[in-house]
Parts: sequence; C-alpha cells; structure tokens
Amino acid sequence: MKKITALLLGAVMALSLAACGGSASSAAASSAASSEAASSEAAASETTEAAALTTVNAGKLTMSTNAAFPPYEMTTDAGELEGIDVEIAGAIADKLGLELQIDDMDFDAALLAAQQGKSDMVMAGVTVNEERKQVMDFSNTYASGVQVVIVKEGSDIATVDDLAGHMIGTQRGTTGYIYCSDDFGEDSVTAYDDGLTAVQALNNGQVDCVVIDSAPAKEFVAANEGLVILDTEYAVEDYAIGMAKGNTALVEAVNGALAELKADGTIDAILAKYIKAE
Repeated sequence: MKKITALLLGAVMALSLAACGGSASSAAASSAASSEAASSEAAASETTEAAALTTVNAGKLTMSTNAAFPPYEMTTDAGELEGIDVEIAGAIADKLGLELQIDDMDFDAALLAAQQGKSDMVMAGVTVNEERKQVMDFSNTYASGVQVVIVKEGSDIATVDDLAGHMIGTQRGTTGYIYCSDDFGEDSVTAYDDGLTAVQALNNGQVDCVVIDSAPAKEFVAANEGLVILDTEYAVEDYAIGMAKGNTALVEAVNGALAELKADGTIDAILAKYIKAE
C-alpha cells in the first residue's frame, strides 16, 4: 500500500513538475514572441512612415542643388558631389528610410524645382526670407551664414558703405544679389551663374568686388592669390531646406530628422568637418 501510495505521489509530482516546466517554457516563448512582434511592429511603423511620404521618385529623396558653393556643395575631381548639404541630406534620407538622389543645376533652377515639386527639397546654402516664404515652405534652420565682401588687395573698398559707386559681382538669385540690388540699385550689380564665375570676373577686373557667403568666400580667396575678405560683415542669415508650398508631411518629416541629427551631434560633426574653427 505504501509502495502504491509512493508511486502515485511520484506520478503526481512528475506531472506537477512537467506542468511547471511547460508553463515556464510557454512564458519564455510568449515573451520572445511579444518582443519579436514589438520589433516587427516598430520596423513596420518606420516603413509605413516612409511609405506615407509622397516623394517625386518613389523610395527616393530628391534634392536639387547648385554644386558650386563650397563647402556646402561642390564637385570633386572624380565628378562626385560632396559638402555639408550633401552629407546632411544623406543623413536625413537615411532617417526617413529613403535613398538620396541629387540633381545639380543652376541656383535659380534648383529653387524653382523645389517650388514646382520637381524635386522634394532644395539645399544650396538657401537663406530664408519673406520673398521665398511666399512660394515655398522651409525646414527649421540647420546652419548660419554670413554675407561678406571679397576685394582685390589694395582696393579702395574698405567697408560695406564703400560699395556705392562700384560694380558688385554676385551669384544670380542669391540673397547677396537681392541685398546689393536693394541697397545700391540693379545697375550696380552683375549677376553670374555661380560664385566661382563672379570671383573670376573680379580677378579679370570686370567687377570691383564680390558679395557672397563667408564659407565659400574663404575657399575662393584661398584659391586665388591677391584677393581678401573685408573684416566687416554684410548680413547674417540662417540656412534652411526649401520644399514645395503645402507639403506639410515632408516638412514635418524633415524637421523630425533634423532634430534627431542635431541631438546626436551629427550636424555639428559635419559642420566641423568642412568649416574649421578659426
């Protein structure tokens, strides 16, 4: 009788242990499944967010630019595009789960492409002003620029006030062109397709000075002996990303990506890579 009782007790214990073991395994499996489901849900959410964005080319983030504005965008000897805007745009595209496509064109055309929805956004050291805000929407600012004046060594132009009565070279469609035309009259300004051509005109004596952003100005002066930058600043501006008017979803997505890139130090690292501390 004791043996039978013992056997019965043993069987009950074995069943009990088996039940406990099954419960633990089920709980672990359930936990793993929940974790996997959560990961899949997060990935699906990111994919859905990217898919929800309507872009010019499906799966791509198309950026129009003018790759003659170092160090923001420029062409290497190998024909590849690089620079601050190029790297920031690439980081934004990664955040949005899209492939970056860059279309290089004249500055005016780059602005127009974004306005007309032929590109998703324009990045070319674009300054936000009231005139541009009438025809396109902008992201939050990601960098600051300063308009400066380039002259030949020994020039009688010593300050911004001395620009009156001189021929000023600028890049067509830029705020430098707008400021100089407003301040000194359109007849005193000659617009060129890009900053490099304006600087070449200065070297050739076709203009007396060039008004352009400080970052490319430093690049041009370093590459052209006999040119200097005036100590006085013309204007201080904020750079932002231009997008078609009313494309709220894209503006919000780009701003979200910019916020993350600022928070994790990516944008500061890109700026430091191309603009060395004085």
